[in-house]
Amino acid sequence: MPIFEYACHDCGHGFELLVRSDTRLECPQCHSQHLDKQLSVFATAASGPELAMAAGPMGPCGSCGHPDGPGACALQ
Repeated sequence: MPIFEYACHDCGHGFELLVRSDTRLECPQCHSQHLDKQLSVFATAASGPELAMAAGPMGPCGSCGHPDGPGACALQ
């Protein structure tokens, strides 16, 4: 049972919908059936320095926690 993202062609409302075999595809806001399927992005799990970089903007050199110390990471 995949979750798909749609945008309503009539009212522009964007929404996600869990699609089953008996699901009626319609906008929950205006009930139109003129929908445009959107491209979805998927989430992945990361750990270590990758997680720190994905969490927000980088701090000063050495704040990423690279084991070889400041200036040793691939971002420099």
